[in-house]
Amino acid sequence: MEKNKILILYVHPSAHKSQINSAMVANIEGLEDITVRHLYELYPDFHIDVKEEQELLLKHDIIVFHHPFYWYSAPALLKEWIDLVFEHGFAFGKNGNALKGKKLMTATSTGGTRDAYREKGHNRFTMSQFLANFEQTALICKMDYLPPFVTHGSLLIKEEQIKKAADDYKKVLVSLREKLFNDEEIMKFEYINDLLH
Repeated sequence: MEKNKILILYVHPSAHKSQINSAMVANIEGLEDITVRHLYELYPDFHIDVKEEQELLLKHDIIVFHHPFYWYSAPALLKEWIDLVFEHGFAFGKNGNALKGKKLMTATSTGGTRDAYREKGHNRFTMSQFLANFEQTALICKMDYLPPFVTHGSLLIKEEQIKKAADDYKKVLVSLREKLFNDEEIMKFEYINDLLH
């Protein structure tokens, strides 16, 4: 069976300060059929090479937006990237079918606990509700949106929890690459990392 090719778009403006995200990305760098793009290193001036990014999208089956959860959203460069790369006639619109059938997933870290992201929790909404804009983007682009990979409590996380999150991230990506779970199994979970427990 042919493996899925996965494209990780890592978008972190202060990557050197992030223990959890740095560990997660370091744990998957160099894996076969998994491409990692450090967008803030590639485009510090926000001048995105749209054609190159689109060509990479065409070569991959699963796209992952990997970013910290900043003010209930993503860092600015990811929004700029989506605005430019997911253009009309390519990603959406009458003839915009380039991404049809591909999968989109968010991998994010947040300082708040999982309980804080509940209807009656501190943040009043679930992570899935906060990430609905990415799900809707996938829908408009005729992509399938997977449950997010979420790491909670990143501000107070301990070394063993960082290692576990990095290992879980690798396991999830490898399982997606190897097609170990079908879509029906995956979509039962609030977070894709729950597949492992």
